[in-house]
Amino acid sequence: MADVDLDEPVRPLPTPSWADLWTQLIGDRRRLLPLAVALLCIAGVGVAGYALLRTPAAPAVELGLPMAGGAAGGGATAPTTSTTAAPAAMVVHAAGGVAVPGLHSVPAGSRVADVLAAAGGPTPDADLDRVNLAAPVVDGERVWFPRVGEAAPPVAVGGSGSASPATSAGPVDLNTATAEQLDSLPGIGPSIAAAIVEHRERNGPFASVDDLLDVPGIGDAKLAQLRDLVTV
Repeated sequence: MADVDLDEPVRPLPTPSWADLWTQLIGDRRRLLPLAVALLCIAGVGVAGYALLRTPAAPAVELGLPMAGGAAGGGATAPTTSTTAAPAAMVVHAAGGVAVPGLHSVPAGSRVADVLAAAGGPTPDADLDRVNLAAPVVDGERVWFPRVGEAAPPVAVGGSGSASPATSAGPVDLNTATAEQLDSLPGIGPSIAAAIVEHRERNGPFASVDDLLDVPGIGDAKLAQLRDLVTV
């Protein structure tokens, strides 16, 4: 046996390189799959964390409470106002055979029947057979409800001198009515009444109610208002 020199220093083992470590790590192929899965997990966690850090936080929703008007320090929120317009109302004078004669407020677009209801209904001696309950009324109009045996409405002081023909004995004849009778129609003033008479004298009798469209100042809307009140 060779003699061993115990005085000779022991040399340390050489440090393995990264290549040696990698070769030893993947030397067994069974370790490749777990290693690949672990690397993929680490990469996924890193990407998700990066995305969360870059995503801006949603702004906090501030809940505002309504402030009472007139509070000290000002800054009170103005009250919310509704944009829904209230229906327009008309004031109509119901006269004659009604339970409560006088001024009554009715909605825009009302008819004689609505005025009669607002006036408390007819009196026992009212002659409703002479009344056109379907006739439209206008603001400021005087609607007269005749009584049995009453031939003509009484003259209204401060008015046109007659009630609406909607409540007279039948519609107004365009070919025989005077300018004063035409003036009593709703929406017809002295100028349009005179124009109707002038058109009749210049062109002859009206052949139909629709011929009123040839009269200056009368359009489709006014014709619809007069259709049930006039005849030829």
